Amino acid sequence: MDEGTGFSAGRDHSNCKAELAMKVIQGRWKLLILRELVDGIQRFSDLQRALNGVSQKVLTAQLRDLEADGVVHRTIHPEVPPRVEYTLTNLGNELLPVLNSLHAWGERQADFNSASR
Repeated sequence: MDEGTGFSAGRDHSNCKAELAMKVIQGRWKLLILRELVDGIQRFSDLQRALNGVSQKVLTAQLRDLEADGVVHRTIHPEVPPRVEYTLTNLGNELLPVLNSLHAWGERQADFNSASR
């Protein structure tokens, strides 16, 4: 990679942007939430149903973190009961190539693990 930019060894990592990116997507459910939002608008109940095992409290916290980081947008519709919908922001959509690369790497890792058994 170009000296001074990107991800490389032998540099001062005190201001590592990869570490910042990891802080945005770290957490057991965040990548899975993003996966569900790739297809478009999702309601809270749809996300909770798709993410089998996540509690309401944890899902709420993870969504709030993603919203605070500018990756997810929350829309509250003034109805009774209120309807809340989530979508990826432009910044969130910029993560898609990264998530696709992680998925492809995971497939290769699964193949490697299968072959080495």
